[in-house]
Amino acid sequence: MITVALAKGRLAQESAELLEKCGVDASVVFSDTRKLVLESADGRFSFFLVKPSDVPTYVEYGIADLGIVGKDTLLEHEKDLYEMLDLKFEPCKLCVAGYPEKKELLTNPHLRVATKYVHTARKLYAERGEEAEIIPLNGSIELAPVTGLSDVIFDVVQTGATLRANGLAVLEEVFDISARLVVNKVSLKTKADVLLPLIEKMRAAVE
Repeated sequence: MITVALAKGRLAQESAELLEKCGVDASVVFSDTRKLVLESADGRFSFFLVKPSDVPTYVEYGIADLGIVGKDTLLEHEKDLYEMLDLKFEPCKLCVAGYPEKKELLTNPHLRVATKYVHTARKLYAERGEEAEIIPLNGSIELAPVTGLSDVIFDVVQTGATLRANGLAVLEEVFDISARLVVNKVSLKTKADVLLPLIEKMRAAVE
């Protein structure tokens, strides 16, 4: 049996649709159930529905052979696994955003950055040799510069509607984000007869 960790919500639905195109019976993922472990009718696949941030952990530890999760999550939670494919759905950008008339703040030696991507932000500014105070937040990140908590935010932007509604704008696009296929390192060896053909089918489906 092949085990697959999927991020709860829309990403799980899109992942299941892709798997179906590749010959995997993932129809159980579309069922209206509170179960967190779902098995395909043919018994060949088992699906775990977990928080996006937990997908890499399940794959790293081999509880899941495969996982599908956003690149933003992989950047934030650096795990020992293989990132095999860019699946090209759920595209967005990881950006620095703030008030457009205050873009000069980006050169502030004491820049305050609010984000839920604390590890990624710290690594980014450290690699640039820039000092920045990283302020951890878990939601409504756009509120931080509005209230004066931070100078800018570092967050995923898809349409930019929430930014515009609060008078903010993208000041810098840093990373391209989309759904990625990740694989456990041991599983890729021990279950290569099943995984490698599936990975190639998925590659062909998204090209």
